[in-house]
Amino acid sequence: MTTDRRRALIGVNAGILLANTGSFIWFPVLVATLGGTGSGLWAGVVMCMTYVGRLLATFFYEGIAARAGVRGAVFLGTATEAVALGLMGFVDQLALYGALGFLIGFGSGTSFPGLKNVLMAFPDAERPKAFSTFQMCGQVGLFGGALLGGLVIGFDLRTLFALVFAFFMAYCLVASFLIPKAGFGEPSAPADGRRPALFSTAVFQGIEVRGATRYFLLSAVFWFLSIGFVVGIPLHMQRYAADWAPSAPFWITGLTVLALQYPVFTFLIKRLRPGAVMAVGLGGMTVAFLSFGAGRSVPWIVVGCFVVVLGEILFVPSFDIWVARKVPEERLAKAMGAMHFFRSAGNMIGSLSAGVLFDLARNTGLPGANWYVTAAVAAVCAVACLAGRDEETTPDPATPGTPEREKAAA
Repeated sequence: MTTDRRRALIGVNAGILLANTGSFIWFPVLVATLGGTGSGLWAGVVMCMTYVGRLLATFFYEGIAARAGVRGAVFLGTATEAVALGLMGFVDQLALYGALGFLIGFGSGTSFPGLKNVLMAFPDAERPKAFSTFQMCGQVGLFGGALLGGLVIGFDLRTLFALVFAFFMAYCLVASFLIPKAGFGEPSAPADGRRPALFSTAVFQGIEVRGATRYFLLSAVFWFLSIGFVVGIPLHMQRYAADWAPSAPFWITGLTVLALQYPVFTFLIKRLRPGAVMAVGLGGMTVAFLSFGAGRSVPWIVVGCFVVVLGEILFVPSFDIWVARKVPEERLAKAMGAMHFFRSAGNMIGSLSAGVLFDLARNTGLPGANWYVTAAVAAVCAVACLAGRDEETTPDPATPGTPEREKAAA
């Protein structure tokens, strides 16, 4: 790995670590606080608005990156997120929480694809390590943020969000000093000198690769399931394990991913095709959701948290590698937009559904029913990942640039 790529990898990993630390300080506390009003719906609505913002940002990312560079897009997105989070401690109305949530999501939806854009332009041989360390640093931040969130749970919300603001400003500084302005492997300017439109639906061209539609749709459902856990578990803790901090499950998931991310993913990706690795991850999520629904007590929660992380450990990096192998460098920005669109769509629907399903399970006298629904969805997706053939190791003859990428990666 060259010095420039090593420096960029440090910057990207430090960025996701700081972002996840800040995020996991505030959202379990806020979700539990809003859920304490008597309805999981309100918690779901505020979280949903963050993903509405992320979804809209997917149509702007390529245009922003073309004007400000990859580093500039990361910086502007993170600065927007930081300011919105700083203001979150000064409001107390649902509408204002929702509006600031939208800005938080738009900022995240601008910065996060930039981080992935840098990693996906690495040579093929370096991507597994890069994506695994990216996931691991994200989990370090998750664990650290959840731990800090548990320690500051009794603090005033202004103090809590001031701390979060500091983490995101540090993220801005990291982006400025370590991430290259234009990333790696960025295409040269068009011959006619025209830049991409600031707002464009061209991100969907990122899925114009053979076999991509199935995986992009599965990724949307995966993020539906993932955010269902993230939003649903603090509500679940408040009702069935009130003596524990709402962020306690994330202590378990963070430590588990830290221990297992690199060895488990590396072991499986060398022996199985990406679709099969994704299926294993979804199978773990199925078992976890059944555990949450069946027991609803602390021991069952602990068991579920140990296996739910298989989704993060296996599905996410497998999907990233599949896209990186199939999409040529000149279309990575569009692919980033498409990936983030489907992620945001899944998260947007999943965050709202988590609150609604929790309320329905409670009000109908069917405790755990919300988790049984998500377990069924996860099981169906695991089967879908196994059905059909992956084409990730076979260059697509209709995809321009593939031979050059394979040659560069060799």
